Amino acid sequence: MLSELVGALVGLGAVGLVYVSAAARVVKQYERGIVFRFGRLLGPARPPGFTVIVPFVDRLQKVNMQIVTLPIPAQEGITRDNVTVRVDAVVYFKVIDPANAVIQVEDYRFAVSQMAQTSLRSIIGKSDLDDLLSNREKLNQGLELMIDSPAVGWGVQIDRVEIKDVSLPDTMKRSMARQAEADRERRARVINADAELQASKKLAEAAGVMSQQPAALQLRLLQTVVAVAAEKNSTLVLPFPVELLRFLERAQGATGQDGAHSALDAPEQPASDAPEQPAENPSAPADGTAPQQPEAAAAEATSAPAHGLAQVPLGEGASTPSGEAPPELWAEPPTEDVPSAPAPASASRDK
Repeated sequence: MLSELVGALVGLGAVGLVYVSAAARVVKQYERGIVFRFGRLLGPARPPGFTVIVPFVDRLQKVNMQIVTLPIPAQEGITRDNVTVRVDAVVYFKVIDPANAVIQVEDYRFAVSQMAQTSLRSIIGKSDLDDLLSNREKLNQGLELMIDSPAVGWGVQIDRVEIKDVSLPDTMKRSMARQAEADRERRARVINADAELQASKKLAEAAGVMSQQPAALQLRLLQTVVAVAAEKNSTLVLPFPVELLRFLERAQGATGQDGAHSALDAPEQPASDAPEQPAENPSAPADGTAPQQPEAAAAEATSAPAHGLAQVPLGEGASTPSGEAPPELWAEPPTEDVPSAPAPASASRDK
């Protein structure tokens, strides 16, 4: 009798152990449990921890409440400015209502993935290429709103959406590279022109200061020579200031004007090599002496001999036909290369 009672207790214990093992469930911290009894939802979601269900009657389904990272496959589309691009993105979402996530949609992961792909293609068609490349934050917000609207009824909340990469055709990449290069070259030219303008203003101010002090130009020239010679070059390029050329031109012009005035003031001289015979001159003296010339013409003839004749002093006792003894007479130069010139008319006539 006792043995039968012990056997019954052991049997009941075994049955209870099997029942407890079949009814006991453990829900993790990041999960929630949904219990279906005979196919109907039983109460709210079970919290994390140890829970018990009725074996063979209840069925517990666990729902993950963590944030899920779902990559969106690359979608090819045409932008609003008719450029073919391939865009891929990533979606971050989580379940906020486990009952609706299980009841309202068959597979909420697949549903969110398809909705994200459709929304991404729609965003590509509504946007320009520049917006896809530079204004991604606005597109991310618009894409998040498009995906989040139907996902709220599924018990899913879209945390954020990010566009990862935008692939362009090679021809478009080359065109954009040329555009960027041209824009940078334009900015470089504008900056260079601005620098030239500022430098020209400073140079104009410096030229005004140097014009007041002429020695400053020479000092600047010496500074340039020192700067060039500091590099130990074999060839020294010496810049010639234009102001110096202008100074020489003004000086030459002033000299030419002085020479013209002196030529106008001087009396005219005879252009013939040999003096003319004064026989036909009625005013010549009868005794055969040379006619008297004006003092200015005599001085001019004495100071400017013709045909290479030089003034050579003669010895004492020399005299002219007029009886005067000048200190010096016209005579041939001592050199042998110069040909002899004809004697004056007055001397030959006396002889």
